[in-house]
Amino acid sequence: MAAEVVLTPVDAFDEAVDRQFDRLRGNALADRVMYTASALADFSLLWHLLGTARGLRSDLYFREALRLSGVLAVESTLVNGVVKSLFRRQRPIPEFVRPHHLRMPLTSSFPSGHASAAFCAAGLLSVGDPLWPMYYAAAAVVASSRVHVKIHHASDVLVGAAVGATLAAVARRVWAIAG
Repeated sequence: MAAEVVLTPVDAFDEAVDRQFDRLRGNALADRVMYTASALADFSLLWHLLGTARGLRSDLYFREALRLSGVLAVESTLVNGVVKSLFRRQRPIPEFVRPHHLRMPLTSSFPSGHASAAFCAAGLLSVGDPLWPMYYAAAAVVASSRVHVKIHHASDVLVGAAVGATLAAVARRVWAIAG
């Protein structure tokens, strides 16, 4: 008789979420949206583009775009350089051929840098902007795309999103103090 595999609560959560994403995987539209979001957010490109586009609206938004880029550089260094080096979590292994090309990261799966950058950027871009729901919607799509394309586990994404939201809150506080 084979030994029964006992999953940790985190592994059970990740598997349950992954089964839900299996319903969308293979759908041409869902795959195109998720793979595009994942690729566009590489190196925080999407967030730098959005910050730059806002920066064209006024001098205030231009200064905020510069701050955003600076904060994202710090976020990337902390998450991808420091935090990920503390963990050696394996990335999920897809049981399917990916329908679109993706850059394959070499770092630990935990936490998701894409999710961290997405929620950090959304938290900064949304301040005083009536388009704030759009920023958080884009962040949610980018973060969930990492589960859809099977480059991250769902728990990696949730922790990454929490880290990013926390870094945004700290950056907003520092900005308020700095004036």
